[in-house]
Formats: sequence, C-alpha cells, structure tokens
Amino acid sequence: MSYNSPWMNAELEGFRDAVRRFIHAEIVPHQDKWKHQQHVDRDIWNKAGEMGMLLADIAEQYGGSGGTFAHQCVVFEELSTSGDTCFGLHVHAIVAHYILNQGTEAQRQKYLPRLAGGEMIAAIAMTEPGAGSDLQGVRTLALLDGDEYIINGSKTFISNGYMADLVLLVAKTDPAKGAKGTSLFLVETASLPGYRRGRILEKLGQKGQDTCELFFDNVRVPTDSILGGIPGAGFVQLMTELPYERAIVAVAGVAAIERALALTVEHTRERIVFGKPLIDLQNTRFVLAEIKTEATVARIFIDYCIEQLIAGNLDTVRASMAKYWITDLQCSVIDRCLQLFGGYGYMLEYPITQMYADARVQRIYGGANEIMKEIIARSL
Repeated sequence: MSYNSPWMNAELEGFRDAVRRFIHAEIVPHQDKWKHQQHVDRDIWNKAGEMGMLLADIAEQYGGSGGTFAHQCVVFEELSTSGDTCFGLHVHAIVAHYILNQGTEAQRQKYLPRLAGGEMIAAIAMTEPGAGSDLQGVRTLALLDGDEYIINGSKTFISNGYMADLVLLVAKTDPAKGAKGTSLFLVETASLPGYRRGRILEKLGQKGQDTCELFFDNVRVPTDSILGGIPGAGFVQLMTELPYERAIVAVAGVAAIERALALTVEHTRERIVFGKPLIDLQNTRFVLAEIKTEATVARIFIDYCIEQLIAGNLDTVRASMAKYWITDLQCSVIDRCLQLFGGYGYMLEYPITQMYADARVQRIYGGANEIMKEIIARSL
C-alpha cells in the first residue's frame, strides 16, 4: 500500500508537476556544464523567479508565490529527486526567511521582491576559518563609525558566495558582550569597496554549487543594514531561524534516500548475477527491505516536521533531530545502495556515485550533527 504525505493536496500536486517539468527542462540538462564551471548560469535564477519557485512560501505582497512551507518543500524535493546539487536555492530561501521574520518592513519591501524574481542571489556568511557551528566564536568585527559600520573579517565555505548580490553577514558589533554583541547585516555586494570574493573552493561533491571565501577589508555599510535594525539581536535571530534551515536539509535528505532506493531497486532487477537478477539474492532483498523500512520511517518523520513548521510549532530540538538523524541515514543508505552496484558504484557516470559524494556535507552544514546531538541532549 502506497503512502501519501498528509500535507499534500491536489493543488500541491499540480505545483509539483510544474516544478518537475521546469527542473527537467532548465536545470537537469546543464548539470555537467555547471559542475565544470563550478557555478550555475545567472539566467537560471531569473527563469526560476519567473516560474515562481524561488520564494514559494513568501507572501505575494513581497513578491513571493504566496504558498506555505509545503510549496517550498515540493521544490526542494523535486530538486533532490532530479539529482541536482548545483542550484543554490536552499540558502537563498533561508536568507529570505531571515528578512521576512526578522527584518524591518523597509528591508522586506526592498529585498524580498528582488530575491523572489532572481534579480538578487543571496548567501549567508556565518562560517569562519576559526568558527563553524560555534557561532559565538565569530571574529568578524563591525564597528560603529558615525552613521556607518566598518566591517573587517573573513568568511569561508560560503554557499552562493561567488554569485551573491546580497550577503547576510554574521559579525560582532560589541565583542565584550559575547553572544549579545552579535549582529546580522544585509550587505549588498555590487561595487562595494573593500569587499572581495576568494576562489571557488574545490569540494568532494556538489561541484556545481559555488562555494568560496569572502573578505571584508574596511567595508562600510549604513546602520540600516542591520537586520531588524537592532544591534546585538543577531544571536537570537539565528537561533530563531535555524529550525527552518535544518528542516530544509532534512527534506532534501529524505528525497535523496527515496531516490537512492528507487535507483538501486531498478539496478538490482536488471543486473544478472549467477544466472538470475541480483534482487533475487537474499542478501540483496534484505538490504533493500531494511532501506525501504528506514525510508518510510524517515518520510513519516519529516512529514510530521513539515506539518509542525507550517503550523509554526517546529522547535529547535525536533528540527535538530530531523537534521542529524535523516542526514546520517542518508549517508548510510546511499553507501549500502552503492555497494549493490558493485564496481559500477565507483564510477561517476552512475548517479548513485555522485549521490555518495554529494551527501557527505549534509552531516556538516546547517550545524554539524554532533552539535545537533548536543542541542537535543540539553532538552533531556
């Protein structure tokens, strides 16, 4: 008996069909090109904006499509199911939600329509060479000078960093106050003196997703660049919005698990070993039975999280559970699936192989899984 996500309905199915057709027409055919150049073409952002999939869960008054988180989940699921890891929509959507929920009305009006249409590409700059999941260790400084802040510091591993027109920057505005001295800035990068992008970094997977270092040398931004207009509110803003980010990572993880299972079932039915299909061997059937069970449990759990987020009830602990458990499972499932491909599973021309490389970072970004466990442990 097939399982249907309780948050799906006929309208969402129609939206899914439109998204799927767009992805297979405009994104899938360009994967090899984007991996080679290490970033997508800018026009895909404009096309996706016209299609209405960039900010599907943002109100129409701000240029979005007026849907719920369910609509955005459809987009993330279809991207993952198609095998795309180039198009950096996830971080773009995360920045938009920071602006929607934590920004001033002027900031919403200024930036959200431009993000929704693909006119601006967004990145979030948290990680530094000495500060990853521990955001209290951030050393980038933003010091007040009249009606401007002067920013100095560097960021690394920044997704969308190479193409970003708008960077949500984590910086210390009062280092003496620790977490309470952290602020978030909306930095427009075009022709900004002192702002510099580093090289696109070579990664294990997700080759077409531009990831780079960012440098801020006496960069001046106006005081109204602070998200929400309140200095020192950055850490609270981060903690408030991180469940959305972690839910997105988990949604993509479940879709990848389901794709890996489907690819492996297809392969084992076609692969002949000892005169019969590989799927007829008991070991293969037991492995696939385990994975199907795990995929079903993961789907039911993420559906619960999606419903909770739509209702405004997804807390940090449950989001951390979803992020850590599903991404750990994603890597485990893909590894076991790859094994059933034998030598073919080591060849990059096979999707399962690329999935193996692309999945590994899921356990790191959005907060390392060890940090997720620490957050969960504090709730005991």
